[in-house]
Amino acid sequence: AWMLWRDGNNIMELVDPCLEDLSSASSEVRKCIQIGLLCVQQLPEDRPSMSSVVFMLGSEIVVLPEPKQPGFFVERSCNDASTSSYQKKIDESTSSNSENRTSISVFEGR
Repeated sequence: AWMLWRDGNNIMELVDPCLEDLSSASSEVRKCIQIGLLCVQQLPEDRPSMSSVVFMLGSEIVVLPEPKQPGFFVERSCNDASTSSYQKKIDESTSSNSENRTSISVFEGR
């Protein structure tokens, strides 16, 4: 989705071709994809709040900001058709990422 958006290609390529008569709803589909891309931007402070998302989805006339590159974006070119080379890129890009962990302690009175 990000690559199609960034390159200005036909974003409607993301939509399942089995869905009928999308030509009348293409602006709505584009708006939903743009809002989705806003929600996955790299920096949390760039992402809209849920109330903003609800407002954007429900409004007819809203000027939406251009989305920035999403977090965990792995660019795949046409030359990376084999699964092994694609998996290698994913492994390389995720090996430097940190992992969030949570521990829970239960305290009981005496």
